[in-house]
Amino acid sequence: MTYLCLAYGDGADWERISKAEQDTLLATDAALRESGALVSAVRPDVHTVRAWDGRPEVTPAPVAPLPRTLAGFSVIEARDLDHAVSLVKDSPCARARGYVEIREIQAINDAPTVICGIPRRDS
Repeated sequence: MTYLCLAYGDGADWERISKAEQDTLLATDAALRESGALVSAVRPDVHTVRAWDGRPEVTPAPVAPLPRTLAGFSVIEARDLDHAVSLVKDSPCARARGYVEIREIQAINDAPTVICGIPRRDS
């Protein structure tokens, strides 16, 4: 199964842990990369797009306020949810007072069976 993992954290919390622990946690990301997973950090600025009437409206803010900033994401392969949890539990955000949200990916580069949370009528 393929999972999207969204990592949320705060730079100040990261700075509070020791350099040795930071290095250990970063090794988790390195191991995921070596396994073929896509692991990426993201910039803190965010723009939300909606085009309900066909014209894009761009807002320089997230859809909803979060207690932590989206710091990065990964796309991983895992046997099941428990395996996915074991792969990300020692990631920097999960351990440095942040959190990782795990979502199973339903389709990649194929016609999705669900669009915006709603099953397609023809599936």
